[in-house]
Amino acid sequence: MIKIKNIFSLKSWIILTSLFFISCSDEFTLLAPESQRNVDNFYQTKSDFETALNGVYDALQSGGAYGNQSDIATGGTGGYWMMTEMRSDNTDQGGDVTGLAAAVAELNEFAETSLSEYTLGVWSGSYQGVARANTLITRIQSANLDDAFKNQVIGEALFVRALFYYNLAMLFGNIPMPLEEILETNPKQTQLTKNQVLTQLVIDLTDAAGKISGTPSLIGRATKWSALTLLGRVQLHLGNKSEAASALNQVINSGSFSLLSNYADLWGPSNENSNESIFEVQFVSGGMGEGSGFTNSFSPSSDLQTGEGGGRNRPTPDIVDSYEKGDERFKSSMDTIYVVDGDTSYARYIRKYESNPSSNYDADNNFIVFRYSDVLLMMAEASGQGTVAYDYINQVRTRAGLNSINASSPGSFEDQLLKERRVELAFENHRWYDLLRFGKAVETMNNQFDKQGFNITIDTHNLIFPIPQREIDLGLIQNPGY
Repeated sequence: MIKIKNIFSLKSWIILTSLFFISCSDEFTLLAPESQRNVDNFYQTKSDFETALNGVYDALQSGGAYGNQSDIATGGTGGYWMMTEMRSDNTDQGGDVTGLAAAVAELNEFAETSLSEYTLGVWSGSYQGVARANTLITRIQSANLDDAFKNQVIGEALFVRALFYYNLAMLFGNIPMPLEEILETNPKQTQLTKNQVLTQLVIDLTDAAGKISGTPSLIGRATKWSALTLLGRVQLHLGNKSEAASALNQVINSGSFSLLSNYADLWGPSNENSNESIFEVQFVSGGMGEGSGFTNSFSPSSDLQTGEGGGRNRPTPDIVDSYEKGDERFKSSMDTIYVVDGDTSYARYIRKYESNPSSNYDADNNFIVFRYSDVLLMMAEASGQGTVAYDYINQVRTRAGLNSINASSPGSFEDQLLKERRVELAFENHRWYDLLRFGKAVETMNNQFDKQGFNITIDTHNLIFPIPQREIDLGLIQNPGY
């Protein structure tokens, strides 16, 4: 099967931005464009809305979301991995904690302030995606187009917007949640709690799942199953296990997905958009501004690929020890040594995003947001301890070359499930959200710092990031404790 990436073309993006997406660093969260010039004339045809939808997806690639196109040491915004994986006990900032890298280390050590450039980058990048989705959803309502096309576009935009809001709510807690296009320069925004945001996402994702086809319109586009997977995740966060199971069962029963027989076949540019993949953020190298930066950021050495080796997002000794003997996922996920010209060097580093970029920070690696093994493990969580749950867990373990577990195996059911999710989904931005959902974040991180000999203790106020000071200056209320 030949796999063709859906490239959200640079040409389309230039057209889109020239029309209505103008940066507004001194305005509120990029929720409204500075100028409406040409906007009313743009949103007319199917082609117009397809171009606008490309712009919504393009926001997922940004360095403030799932991307990392820029070198962190020279001002790149980092992306969600810095605020999820690096926030957890899975990874740290790497060996360098001086100079410009000190701001990265602050995130890992829970020492960031409201002035952090990285939290601002994620906030702004996410809300830029929200603004694009809201403009599209609002404008297409009155367009003279067939209902099937309108529903598909609205459904996809709802899913992408929900993905942004999910990350914003999990990271920042009390956030504005506009659901339509904003034309005011400095709108007054009401902040919603995390649970209020997640409750709205249930409505939006249910709507999206009803509108989107189960078959992607193009490779890389969201489907009904993408929306239902995120819906299942949101319902778990809300404690609605039966509702989560209902959504996730539809994904399982669709017959559209399966576990690949070999875990290693999930990774690398030649393996993207596989039968296990439910939704990936697409990246394409080649100097078009569409490439990813994970290879360079996470590599321990410039000798291993074209360009730099930043050594960021470095696996902790704790996650190294979390893999059982014989777990086939270890060597595909990370390593502790590398060899260059016959010389062996020792360094913990991520292997899931290895490739040889065409140039520095311009690799072909996609970022997998949701895949089928995650759905199976979420179904185990939704089912609760019992034969059904262990069957889902053991499907994943069998693929990894491990023996089955059951209620008599060491540890509580929650501990077993969390451990399985940790090693199966390592370095895919799930660990921090899992620790939050299971109520284990404070305990886990304090234990982690104690193991590392760090004089750091966190409490519940550290479970969300400070809202960027720019937004506080414009009228938002800061999270407690900051």
